Parts: sequence; structure tokens; C-alpha cells
Amino acid sequence: MLTALFTALTLTAVQTPAQDADAPIATAANVREAEASVRLREAIAYSNPLPRGAPEQDYPFVAWCDALVSGHVRLGESLVDVSAEDRELVRLGKLEAQDFREALRVAEPRQSAAAKTAARSAAEAATAMWTPLLAQEDAEVRSQAFGLFFGLPGRCEHAARRIRENITAPPATPADVGLRESTAEAAAGASVTVGG
Repeated sequence: MLTALFTALTLTAVQTPAQDADAPIATAANVREAEASVRLREAIAYSNPLPRGAPEQDYPFVAWCDALVSGHVRLGESLVDVSAEDRELVRLGKLEAQDFREALRVAEPRQSAAAKTAARSAAEAATAMWTPLLAQEDAEVRSQAFGLFFGLPGRCEHAARRIRENITAPPATPADVGLRESTAEAAAGASVTVGG
């Protein structure tokens, strides 16, 4: 089932220009992801349940995502014995946080007072999750906690894109992109399968 999903993702992924067999391979080409691929990933991301405490609305959710990744970055910066992999995670986390903050900045003038308040509350709650770990004096405990962070929900990147681009239409659903939930999985609230 997952293989079928990944196959679908691969088939609708980035559209790349033709590559001359004798030319150098372009690995960092500025190629935009196909709209169908973005919609597919968005549908999957929005169909997954939100983590406990994460807000439903996109603007506060992006503030929550920013605070969560920023806390992980601060924890990584507090480590004593830092591996190359940890430094790379911190670097990537800073880039993610920068993207979230930019999306929040662009979208802020369009937000209601209630949405701004919800965003502040969501950010405070996510930041508070890191407070005990950042206060931990045992460097090994901080290091282990840093390594246990499994990343952000995929919905974070889509919510940031949606608020940045002022997309007000509902997010794509699995059915919108040709995916359907099997009856048993729907009852259990599980994953999606490719099919008609």
C-alpha cells in the first residue's frame, strides 16, 4: 500500500527538463515542483491528524511550527559535543524557521485579532515544551532529547505556503487528488491508498 503511494508521488513529482547524456548532470536546477505534486502532498499532509496541542487554523499552526523548530534549534545550539549531522540539523532548522517567520510576516496584515492571539498562544505553548530541556544541566540528556525530535508534520510547509500566498480555498483532499481511504483504514483513521 505504501509502495503504491510512493509510486504515485514519484509519478507526479518534479517535472525536470531533458538532460543531455553527455552534459554535466544538473543537481541543483531551479525547477518548480509540478502543481499536481504539490496538491497530492498537501492532501496527504492535511489528511493526517494534527499533533496534540497543534491549532487547526493555518496561521496559528505556522506559528506553532516555527516555535517548535526554533526550540529544537536552540536545543541543538546548547549541545557540547556536536556532530556534523547535528550541525546540519540545526542549519536546516534555522532555514525552516526563517521560512515560517517570513510566511507569518507576509500573512500578518490579513489576520484578525483573534488569529494573531491564537498564533501567539500556539507559539508560547510550543516554546514551553522545550523549556525544561533547555534548562536541563545534563548535556547528555539535552543531546538525547535533540536526537529524539522526529521533525515537523508535513502540514507545516503547506500551511506556510498557503498563508504566504493567501490561499483561502480549502486544502486538497485525498479524493481531490485521486486517492481514497479504504473502509477499514477510514474506520481506524489510518492512511490512504491509491485507487479509484
